[in-house]
Amino acid sequence: MAQIQIGHELRRGVSELDGEGEVTGGIVVIRYGANALRTISGVKAKLKDLQAGLPPGVELVVTYDRSGLIQRAKQRFMWIVPLTLLLVMALLYQNFRNLGKAFLILACLPLSLAGGFWLVYWLDYRFSVAVMVGFIALAGVAVQFGLVMLPYLDQAIAEFTRAGRLLNREDLRHAIVQGALLRIRPKMMTASVILAGLIPVMPASGAGADVMKRIAAPLVGGMVTAPLLSLILIPVGYVWWQGKSLPAPPETQPAAI
Repeated sequence: MAQIQIGHELRRGVSELDGEGEVTGGIVVIRYGANALRTISGVKAKLKDLQAGLPPGVELVVTYDRSGLIQRAKQRFMWIVPLTLLLVMALLYQNFRNLGKAFLILACLPLSLAGGFWLVYWLDYRFSVAVMVGFIALAGVAVQFGLVMLPYLDQAIAEFTRAGRLLNREDLRHAIVQGALLRIRPKMMTASVILAGLIPVMPASGAGADVMKRIAAPLVGGMVTAPLLSLILIPVGYVWWQGKSLPAPPETQPAAI
């Protein structure tokens, strides 16, 4: 019915280069989790050493090099991150019309990102472009937490002022605590929804999962610290800032027996 025979073996390691004839080719495979830029630099140094021992007319030519792409991405992030912070600062000032409030939110931002740094370190992820994208997204969420917190604090202070109860720093502390307590449930709901959407990404293993996990890791870690620290640091900083214009609470005298 049919004739089956073993044909010629495939030619391996031979390819065409720029239409100038056949050349012997090869690829460099990097270990999982290794630093790509450091590996490429090491390969280039080794090729340079090998080139010195080759006969005349034989040379090693690199046809694909990722180091330029990596360097350009690093240089781009060197100005994208400061530009992002400046834009966030401008938007905060436009919202509050107060530099002090804008600086208060930005001052708490590094500590709010601490959870993302810890999770990235624990997972042994390199500080890649995907991780940087995750941190930029986390910074936006952390700023949003502070952006929504301050109006509640101002509202509580205004209520105490209208009631004639804002007489000293202790009254201010009570007002701010009352305003911060109103934000606990909304913050926990926001963080829970974000975690519910991102945690399934972490154990994924399909196509593109490595990149997605590195984007999600800062957000997953940051959703643990950002809500908690915004509930603590921003109210504490607000008490210190607003309390400078108020007198200290009167000292209580022990009752005579």
